[in-house]
Amino acid sequence: MSSMTDGRKIAPGAVDAESAARALRRLKDYLAHTARPDEDVRILTETGDDVLVLPRPTVEMFAAILAAVAGGQGVQLVPVDAEVSTQVAAEMLNVSRPYLIGLLERGEMPYRLVGRHRRVRLDDLAAYRRADDRRRKDAADELSRLDQELGLD
Repeated sequence: MSSMTDGRKIAPGAVDAESAARALRRLKDYLAHTARPDEDVRILTETGDDVLVLPRPTVEMFAAILAAVAGGQGVQLVPVDAEVSTQVAAEMLNVSRPYLIGLLERGEMPYRLVGRHRRVRLDDLAAYRRADDRRRKDAADELSRLDQELGLD
């Protein structure tokens, strides 16, 4: 494989965006008009001798990957239960490591100890980020409402 892909990661620009967009259009059309939502997807190989059978959720995930690649983005597949160090988790949240450790110790995000080291699951990190984004949006909406009430807008 090229240095731009390793089986789980595709660097931006490693795949031709036009080819990805063309494949995405064909795949979306197939999913919308041919395949039933509760059925596996059957794909004929180029020779027509073999059929590749894929679960529909896998094909839908592949379509999402194609959409990102067609938009010039890189893509990385990570298992849902993957864990990261507190340093990586802090970088993903764009906070300091001590701040993240405070969140963990206050119970705002689950973690587990591996020896003396804390590990945070990526799905827990994503759930925290969604909840934090929701809190920020609610706070901004409240400030906007107060501005309107006081005629400051």
